Amino acid sequence: MTPVGIVGFSGYSGAELVSILSRHPLVEPVLLEHRETEDRARPLNYQGPRRMPYSVGLPLVFLATPPEVSIDLAPGLLEAGAKVIDLSGAFRLGTAENYRRWYQSEHPQPELLSKAAYGLPEFYRDTIPGKQLISNPGCYPTAANLALRPLVEAGVINLQCGIVCDAKSGVSGAGRKPSLKTSFVEVTENFSAYSVLEHRHVPEILRISGLEERQLSFTAQLLPIERGILETIYFRAKGDLNDQKIISIYLDRYVNDPFLRIYPAGTLPDLRGVARTNFCDIGVHIDEATGRAVVVAAIDNLRKGAAGMAIQNMNLALGFPETTGLL
Repeated sequence: MTPVGIVGFSGYSGAELVSILSRHPLVEPVLLEHRETEDRARPLNYQGPRRMPYSVGLPLVFLATPPEVSIDLAPGLLEAGAKVIDLSGAFRLGTAENYRRWYQSEHPQPELLSKAAYGLPEFYRDTIPGKQLISNPGCYPTAANLALRPLVEAGVINLQCGIVCDAKSGVSGAGRKPSLKTSFVEVTENFSAYSVLEHRHVPEILRISGLEERQLSFTAQLLPIERGILETIYFRAKGDLNDQKIISIYLDRYVNDPFLRIYPAGTLPDLRGVARTNFCDIGVHIDEATGRAVVVAAIDNLRKGAAGMAIQNMNLALGFPETTGLL
């Protein structure tokens, strides 16, 4: 059993990591504490954390921490020889300029931005095993890029007409830290948009899909449910297309990707179908007469959008079969 560390194990994504890794046949989770004061809520198998010395002697450490904490901890872990999989947005944006614009602050470790592998195996599987620092994708960009990039590459979207991504997430996507907007009274029997035109996941979608900012309108909305992301993506198709031709593009692109499920013509995915799985489900419908097209992508934001994807990356980084512990 290979020991792997988890920092931030009491947050939603961190707890999901503990849950999945406790059943993984090839690794043993090691809980690492980085704070002076300990949170009272602990996993059932909690026996006390190891402190966070950089000489942890672990081959890999997950950082399920806020961006500023990941930026503080990653250099020491990398220097100690551990591979690092970061679940925050600390290293996703590629350049210090991108980080400055969307996070409204300077990146304290800009040299690490260019060294981090973007951990979306469906597109970057071959680059992940040799990297020390792997940046786990955001939940919204995971669904959006898996849905959009094959179509952008195939040239079947009329980009002059723009793309609308209507994205809805369960409340766990906001993290475990208490806030007024995610409290029960605010969320229950409610439905609201947030971070309109300034969501930090937008540059990830642009960077990976190959779109320009003027070509994409993205709006995030909060569903009064625990988990799940459903993205309804609208665009104008280019050329003579029907449902089956679009489906064939996805099937050809994802033929070797075990966690992509493409729905047959006439059917669309929903949140129940992906709950507590590492799958991304995609369905499509086109009005052939007008070229109006709709793609629906569904994931579990804590699995494929966070912990499940991180374990998929861990399997690749450590040389395990990619699906180990996830099917």
